[in-house]
Amino acid sequence: MTVEKILKNKPLVEAIFEIKWELQESGQGMKVDPHYKVLIGRIYDRIKDEYPFHEQLPTAAIPDEIAGYVVQHRFRKNKEKWPLIQIGPGIITLNDTEGYVWNDFKERINNLLDVLYDAYPNSENNLKFSSLLLRYIDAIDFDYKKEDLFKFLKENLKLSIQIDKRLFGETGVNSSLLNIDLRFSFPSAKPKGAVHLRFLRGKRKNVDALIWETMVRSIGGDVPNSKKEVITWAEEAHLLTDDWFFKMIEGELLRRFE
Repeated sequence: MTVEKILKNKPLVEAIFEIKWELQESGQGMKVDPHYKVLIGRIYDRIKDEYPFHEQLPTAAIPDEIAGYVVQHRFRKNKEKWPLIQIGPGIITLNDTEGYVWNDFKERINNLLDVLYDAYPNSENNLKFSSLLLRYIDAIDFDYKKEDLFKFLKENLKLSIQIDKRLFGETGVNSSLLNIDLRFSFPSAKPKGAVHLRFLRGKRKNVDALIWETMVRSIGGDVPNSKKEVITWAEEAHLLTDDWFFKMIEGELLRRFE
């Protein structure tokens, strides 16, 4: 079951696939990617037909010694168009938004891995992945002044939270919710790692919204290091996030998104 095959009004804000690889100790005790400067050009040479529009981000001014895992360059299909690829020292990401469909996204992951292995100098010896992440950000408009968020979470997203009313009685504290940022993490067997949920108050197109994120991350010894294994990891992570998403929205939200 996949989001794009079922939902005409899917709440997706962004889908992100992220790879991090190990940095190396520099002479100053900092961790750097010694091949990063060369890698930028080599990556662009291999993706420019698909992602020709280059953006240098403000973070590109950060010194190499403290820029580890900070995205500095972005390659798009066109100005302000998606999907896109981002790169920084020790990190590369694939991002898509409303146009996302899994089969296309999976193929782009496959191509991204081909490019990375081919472009990274002596990749067999120098490229060791330290983290894999598949992250989905969804949002739904929500009026925090008129609606009861805790009731909404319970009835629509299978999340029960209760705050004792005595905390507000005669304490001078108003029970009107100003903000929320809830995070949950659970160990995962397939793929090996952890699944994370996050719910927070935010904006979508300048309108108050409830944002929720569903993520699968593997780090350290749980991270595969061959292309075939990474593709398998991505497929398993997608199946897991997809399963959780539909179980959470089953009912009124699912009907709203269809």
